[in-house]
Amino acid sequence: MKFYEMAPERRRARMQAEGSLSPQDAELLARSGRLDPAVADGLIENQIGQFALPLGVARGLVVNGEPRDVPMVTEESSVVAAASNGARIAALNGGVAAHAPAEHRVRAEVVFADVLDRDAALAILSSRRRDVFDVARRAKPSIVARGGGLRDVSVEPVRDEFLKIALDIDVQAAMGANIADTIAEAVAAAAGDWIGVRALTAILTNAVPGGQAVTAEIVLDPATVACRGIAGDEVAEGVARLSRLAEADVERAVTHNKGIMNGISAAVLATGNDTRAVEAGAHAFAARTGRYRPLAVWSMEEGRLVGRIAVPLQVGVVGGATTSLPAARAAQRIARYLPDNGSTPSVAAYQETLAALGLVQNLAALRALAGPGIQAGHMALQASNLAISAGARGGEIAAVAAALQSRSKDLETAKSVLGALRSDP
Repeated sequence: MKFYEMAPERRRARMQAEGSLSPQDAELLARSGRLDPAVADGLIENQIGQFALPLGVARGLVVNGEPRDVPMVTEESSVVAAASNGARIAALNGGVAAHAPAEHRVRAEVVFADVLDRDAALAILSSRRRDVFDVARRAKPSIVARGGGLRDVSVEPVRDEFLKIALDIDVQAAMGANIADTIAEAVAAAAGDWIGVRALTAILTNAVPGGQAVTAEIVLDPATVACRGIAGDEVAEGVARLSRLAEADVERAVTHNKGIMNGISAAVLATGNDTRAVEAGAHAFAARTGRYRPLAVWSMEEGRLVGRIAVPLQVGVVGGATTSLPAARAAQRIARYLPDNGSTPSVAAYQETLAALGLVQNLAALRALAGPGIQAGHMALQASNLAISAGARGGEIAAVAAALQSRSKDLETAKSVLGALRSDP
């Protein structure tokens, strides 16, 4: 039986047998419908209840020669299926090669307004670069002790009104927001004393420093992207054409990138990371040239279909909800973002997996567009959603979904099928 055809308990048992899921995490996931009420109340303000989304897994995504099961949280029925299909095609071709930057940096900004003599202030701040490093070190000594901390400082005017200090900070395995904000506020206080002006703001930016994009590449034999009734060469050329369209047309580029983020955001959410930060950074990066462009591009090179992606990924594997949510920790262990040997966790494996996932998610979408069209597979997977919307429960969901595969896939038909099912003695 194929993995997607199994019941959830059998899927967990299979992953236990494969060694990617511990008995403890299997038990946790089996009863993970609710957070401990105290944990839920501690995570947000004004908590009145809990909101559940399904946790799935994209199977066998080969990243740098290592197969990974990637946990994903999403409400969209086709996302995990598409990711799994893209991962399958990637595995047939040796997988995805991915590379994360050697240091995981985020940027914070300290901004001053109403500086009467900007040239003098600029000269003062530029001359106190060493002092800025000292302030940053004292503000967050724990990150320095772990090998991180402030790495670069620059001072620049912004239009005629503002003066900005940009702080590039190595946050190690953390997402880094709290680290960056703490350092920025300390630098703002000190710099304000030096130039006699109170800072307008001191906070991280979800744009990333230069050179911090994570990259991934895959080289495909066109035969492996063939669709039913459509030759691989034709599909591959269609994928390359669609990529060129995304580079030329902003409207296509937006949806092209949304499909990439379908996978990345689902995997980010599964680990308790900040999806909004990742999405904002990705879309800002896509527009870095002044024109919004695709994050992933595809081309035919020497008879092969080659895909490449570059995307900033402001994520972490320690701190915040990544630590306080039990299911998020389980998701990190399943994908092996956390080492088993007790060594310091590295964010690089997580970033590389996310970039690879975004690339194969994009492959699956473009292959569908170049082949049978997006609706064929999408609507087949929507049948279960329609069954649930019609009121099906328990075993009725699968029965109604199966019946809809050969009928019109709309809510009225689903209600009719459910009514007939319930009236059949």
